[in-house]
Amino acid sequence: MDFMTKLERKFGKFSIPNLTLILIAGFVLGYLIEIVSPDGSLLQIISLDPDKVIHGQIYRLITWVVIPPYGVSIFVILMLMFYYHVGRTLENMWGDFRYTVYIVSGIVFTDIGVMATYLVMVLTGKSELIEVYNQYGWYGASTYYLCMSMFLAYAFMFPDMQVLMYFIIPIKVKWLGYLDIAYLIVEVIRFGLYKYYTGMITVVMSVLNFIVFYFMLKGKTRVTSAHRKRKRQYKREVRQTQIMARHKCAICGRTEEDDPTLEFRYCSRCKGNYEYCQHHLFTHEHKK
Repeated sequence: MDFMTKLERKFGKFSIPNLTLILIAGFVLGYLIEIVSPDGSLLQIISLDPDKVIHGQIYRLITWVVIPPYGVSIFVILMLMFYYHVGRTLENMWGDFRYTVYIVSGIVFTDIGVMATYLVMVLTGKSELIEVYNQYGWYGASTYYLCMSMFLAYAFMFPDMQVLMYFIIPIKVKWLGYLDIAYLIVEVIRFGLYKYYTGMITVVMSVLNFIVFYFMLKGKTRVTSAHRKRKRQYKREVRQTQIMARHKCAICGRTEEDDPTLEFRYCSRCKGNYEYCQHHLFTHEHKK
């Protein structure tokens, strides 16, 4: 991460603290808009529509982030809590700057992909493809794939973390990450069959930030077998040190293993290093 370190030194002041909380607040706003306008008319006003962006509605390059990744349901609160946990974990591990770069790059890549694809359609006269975009495009640029890229980063950083699928089945996060990757590949193929190239580009560009960070972080931050081996060795050494350094009363011979509630102190009036439990600290004869 030498490159990221250099960037952070120069532009670290532009990082966005509590970005996860801001994203979740935006999703909440999006759900409120969806409840007020279930036909999606209000969401289309803030969606990423490249034709309207070209005609001056630049705000759409940002406001589409408010469109939530899933529709309104009883599981919305659980979903928001889960993504908040994922985002905060990455935020705490990477720091505000790296996390900001990760999320913002996902947004920028999506904007570039959608706008570039639309411009190619216009320049090549693919009017039938533009009609397909007008039918599906505003939904394709939601934060669904952006959140998926966030989860993929979480699965990469903590592959052995377990979650409860359907609140019952324990499963490691890495397997869910593999399923998400397979799902993304199927989505790209499906959009290609329907000639919905904007959807294809949206999927790829939305997770491009994960692809870039994967190769930048590969072998540097993820817990590897070597890390686990060093961790086990460290724990063994700590246990050995604890056994050698345990407290023992010079009068009764009891240790903290005999009674975890015992407290031990050294006597400053005894000549030598004599340690006593709380019951004999003030009643023993001082060693001269």
